[in-house]
Amino acid sequence: MSSKSVSPSESLLDELQSTLAHGTVARRVEALRRVTDLFINGAVDYSSEQIALFDDVFQCLMEHIESSAKVLLANRLAPIYTAPQLTVRALALDDLIEVAAPVLSGSERLDDEALIETARNKSQAHLLAISTRRVLSGAVTDVLVLRGNDEVIQSTVRNPGAEFSKRGFTRLVNRAEGNDDLATCLAMRPTIPRHLYLKLIAKASVTVRARLEAANPKQAGDVPTAVREATRLARFAPAAFTRDTTTAHALVKSLHEDGRLDEFQVAAFAEAGRFDEANAAIAALANVQVSIAEQMMVDTRAEGVMILAKVAAMSWSTVKAIINMRDGLSGTEPADLVACRAVYERLRPSTAQQVLRFHRMQQTVEPAPAA
Repeated sequence: MSSKSVSPSESLLDELQSTLAHGTVARRVEALRRVTDLFINGAVDYSSEQIALFDDVFQCLMEHIESSAKVLLANRLAPIYTAPQLTVRALALDDLIEVAAPVLSGSERLDDEALIETARNKSQAHLLAISTRRVLSGAVTDVLVLRGNDEVIQSTVRNPGAEFSKRGFTRLVNRAEGNDDLATCLAMRPTIPRHLYLKLIAKASVTVRARLEAANPKQAGDVPTAVREATRLARFAPAAFTRDTTTAHALVKSLHEDGRLDEFQVAAFAEAGRFDEANAAIAALANVQVSIAEQMMVDTRAEGVMILAKVAAMSWSTVKAIINMRDGLSGTEPADLVACRAVYERLRPSTAQQVLRFHRMQQTVEPAPAA
């Protein structure tokens, strides 16, 4: 930028010296308005060094001004992509929600670090403002899900730009029990992990299942009115399979066909928390359908895992990795590994095969026709 183009800024900054040193609140507010006008008028042309200079001035002026002036500043800076970052951060961390909300909900100058700090330490109103942002990373939604009240949670789950980690989805599924609105929104999230979708559907109320039927009329038969049928039929519902699930199953099928699938690969999937791959791999090694293995894997007890593993002749170390993965993803109380090991070592392969045949038989039973 030429010296001519920066002279208004330099001139104003010179005038600010006396205001910052001796000016009244009224003079500071007027100076803030003028600086804001100057910044907005040339925001797209300023260099990073010039923006940093505005940042310093804004923060000095903000130290002794009324909240109403901060609210105006927040509203004016929030839509500007090049807004001074430290100023925007200070506005976001303001205790007064009227000041913080415009930048928390709309400013793209706030990074995840600032959003997480705010979400961890500020009010539910601050969390609600964050939940409405155009894009939310899994790291940010983790905090919103952990600290947020029902309104914050509902707003976050309804946000199409929000991403959720496996931990976040697990907490949401547990929290959705007894909350029909949340359960419905959560079940319709396309990225919800398969095993958590099944858990959610199994516990869904009649109201939730009716809403899902209405939202997906062509798949209404996949959301029956009985919880047990809901659990079983949900395994076949195309809506329950995410793109990640399909990719995972294709990967395991390829490994199996190439002779590269073994229990060490299963353990690696489990230790990485990759449920879909681990489940499909166990199914392949135990020679059962993926849906049967999945039903046994999502059971609240660990016996299903041990039966599959015994049929596949897996070692205890692999079984332990699978149980730990399952418990970690489901958010349930960790299994008693000492007791599980004792049961696994006593379990005979012939007994495991018999139990597995029983599960196969249950899978083939079709539900009664709807009245």
